[in-house]
Amino acid sequence: MASRAVRSVPADRSGSSPKGEMLSVTVRQWRLASDVQGIEPVVHDIVGLCRAAGFSQRHCSLNVPVAVTEALANAILRGNACKDTLTVHVAVQVSVEQLLVEVCDQGCGFDLAAVQQSPDDDDWFEREDGRGVFLMRSLMDRVENDKRPETGEHRLRLVLYRT
Repeated sequence: MASRAVRSVPADRSGSSPKGEMLSVTVRQWRLASDVQGIEPVVHDIVGLCRAAGFSQRHCSLNVPVAVTEALANAILRGNACKDTLTVHVAVQVSVEQLLVEVCDQGCGFDLAAVQQSPDDDDWFEREDGRGVFLMRSLMDRVENDKRPETGEHRLRLVLYRT
């Protein structure tokens, strides 16, 4: 089976930077079934957008694929608990300045501030899970989450600035 993406909506927009320069912004959206097989094609597309925008090799080969994979896996496995009636919505904006990824699941969400695991924790090597938030925080410039009142979805936002 190829992609489990229900929908991908590409669009390109233009805007301006804080300095008043014209920017090209690429916007894409996907709606995925709650199945981990849908992760790889979306991550591949997002990495391709970052490469086209001039992000570094390190960002394209490490930061973006690992952080986005963790975000999508958390949404599917934890947020939606793999329920086939639920979906994950992914929205991406890429410009020469930054990558913004929003991952929305239909779960109840979690308190991101309360998740403070680190490699220094006693059970770090014994656990089979629980490293996703640490990895996302380590690889992205900003990680935020909230509950979207208009849809009831839990939203995780990842921001990476191009350096």
